[in-house]
Formats: sequence, structure tokens, C-alpha cells
Amino acid sequence: MSGPERRVWFVTGATSGLGLSLVRLALARGERVFATGRNAAALATLKAAGAEVAAMDVTKPAEVAAAAAAAIARFGGIDVLVNSAGYALLGAIEETSDAETRAQFEVNVFGLMNVVRAALPSMRARGGGRIVNFSSLAGFMGMAGAGNYCASKFAVEGLSETLAGELAPFGIKVIIVEPGSFKTNFVDGTRISPAMDAYADSVGRLRAWMETDGPHQGGDPEKAALAVWAAIDAGEPPLRLLVGEDALGGARAKLSAMQQGLDAWADTALMKNL
Repeated sequence: MSGPERRVWFVTGATSGLGLSLVRLALARGERVFATGRNAAALATLKAAGAEVAAMDVTKPAEVAAAAAAAIARFGGIDVLVNSAGYALLGAIEETSDAETRAQFEVNVFGLMNVVRAALPSMRARGGGRIVNFSSLAGFMGMAGAGNYCASKFAVEGLSETLAGELAPFGIKVIIVEPGSFKTNFVDGTRISPAMDAYADSVGRLRAWMETDGPHQGGDPEKAALAVWAAIDAGEPPLRLLVGEDALGGARAKLSAMQQGLDAWADTALMKNL
């Protein structure tokens, strides 16, 4: 993927968060970027910085198809597809409504699938490329109070693993990015369901953290963009890229607990001594 040829990037959620950091890095390094999002003012800023832009809602297939077609018409194809559009819904499962849950999946899962479908014909025709799907540490481990968000990101992980197998014959590599917390405006876009007293001891802690410490925590998003860039540039990129000390630590703790559980229940799994 590295070399003198400038790649074509198609990025969703390009006007905020780690998507914005990655767009800035790509532009700074001379890549050709087609940035999409819903914030008109932020898109105008990216256009002034050298990106091609389009207003696009990932939940609207017609808008997605039009934006992908515009990028392909402008640049001849897509080499790097970055799906970073998404948001978090916080609240216990019982606290969140059906409408809230479905909206979460419409953006984080079905919206991502809309974009992948629109980009794949061009990428297959070019005989290679990278698809970068932003998940989260919450896509690797469940977190009390973030069940809907976790479920949507777990779905992203499953469909990304499947895509990796389906697209391998075409030379297209899939990278699942699993960030921890970073100093972005992600918290600002988080939606919080009305609280129930019954969950004060579990979900209440997350709510309190979001109101006080959440906006002030996290790592450097510019360094996160460099980490993602390194994975994209690798000849054999990782299927999963954990980004951030909290992400790596959380994943290692879960894997250790899973291994202990597997060992403890191995005989039962093998249906011995039943």
C-alpha cells in the first residue's frame, strides 16, 4: 500500500473524532481524500484543506451511493475505506427504548454496511485496498450501561471478520480499530437514556463518570491516527488494532478471564463425567 502513488481515501464520520484526525493526517501526507459527514461547516473546513467532500448520512442508502459514485468519478476508485461514523448510546438495557436501540444500530451497523456495499465494486475492480472499520474496546468486551453501544460494535466485529474472509481473494484487507478513550468530541455526541433508580449502583457509576471525568479523559487522537496509519500501510495488517493503553489493558484482562473460564469448564464443554 505504500509507495509514490497517492491513494484515494473515502472516509465517513470525517468531521469529528478519530475520523477527523485520520483525514488530517492523510491530507498532510499528500493522499487524496473524499470526506463525508453531516456537519456542513466542518466539511467546508476540510474542503479548504484540500479534501473533496460530500454531505452524507450513512443511514440513507441513496446518499451513500451518490457520495461513493462522486468519489469514484473524481478519483477513479477507492483504495482506503474508513468507516468511522457512529455514536454511543448509554443506559441500561432496560432503560433504553426500542426506538433508541434501533437508531443505534441504524448508524453503527446498517449504516456501515451501506457504505461497504457502495464501495466494494470499485475496490474489487482495483484488485486490493483496505477497509478500516472503527469498533471500540466496547466491541471487544461488554460494559454495564453501554449495552446497546456494545451490541452494535460487537456486530461490527462479526461482520468485519466475515468480510476479511470474503474479501481476501480480492487482495482487500479488513482492519478493525478498537480504540479506548481519546481526547475527542465523541462524548459530546453520546446519547444518554433516562435513568432508573434500580440501576444506580451499576449504570450510575458510568453516568457520573460521563458527567464529570469523561470529557477530560483519554489519549492523543493524533497519535491514534498514526497507529491506524501504520496498520493501513502494513503489507499484512492486523485484523484487530487495539489503540490506547486502556484498550490494550482491557482486552488482555478479558482474554485472561476467558482462558480461565475455558479451562475451568473444559470437561463440561467436552461433556465428560455428565
